[in-house]
Amino acid sequence: MIAKRKEIELETPKQLAKRLKIEFKNYYLLERALTHRSFLNEHPEALEDNERLEFLGDAVLDFVVGEWLYNRFPEMPEGDLTQMRAALVQTDQLAEFARIIGLGRALRLSRGEVKTGGRMRNSLLCDAFEAFIGALYIDKGIREIQLFINSYLESASDRILKYEINEDPKSKLQEWSQSLGYSPPKYVIYNANGPDHLKQFEVQVFINNEPFGKGTGSRKQTAEKKAAREALNKIHLKKEKK
Repeated sequence: MIAKRKEIELETPKQLAKRLKIEFKNYYLLERALTHRSFLNEHPEALEDNERLEFLGDAVLDFVVGEWLYNRFPEMPEGDLTQMRAALVQTDQLAEFARIIGLGRALRLSRGEVKTGGRMRNSLLCDAFEAFIGALYIDKGIREIQLFINSYLESASDRILKYEINEDPKSKLQEWSQSLGYSPPKYVIYNANGPDHLKQFEVQVFINNEPFGKGTGSRKQTAEKKAAREALNKIHLKKEKK
């Protein structure tokens, strides 16, 4: 007899806030942060998705993480601080923060997104976490975000330093690939948007013909580094879960 897959126990915005011990003054903000654009297609009464809050949360996270690193590592050079911040705010790491707080069970998604595993998809969880931070910033201010996220940054930075994820990601990824007898990572540009002076490159890195990470940047090298960093973070997260 085949066992049925256990259904995720869904939460309302208020239930999520209560579990996280955060009291919002405006729960509509939190509801908006949890609303994916696909949800609007099936629920015309929902007025706005989380993309604007995602934009704000991205900027707030850059500041909060940068300030935390500045105080946490007083002797670390500027270049290393920049690499550490990039490792802490890249897609897979923010998605992991979202998983830690159980954000996926409170997301408002279309039926199609739910069926295709949207509640566990890294890109969607990352965006939702950024939107959550944006909503928290508007409702509670920067101090509440610092209190909320600092412990998560502490444990994540320990892992980043342990596995040297903050070092040159392309070199580290190549070392890992070769240690397993694979050919060097292959970086493929799958999209390039915008005029020449504002072009954005989207790159995916493959190892042993399998996709491992994606990255976006105004230069190919930047996009490749982001893809390599996402791949490294994914590799080390999997190691820790074994």
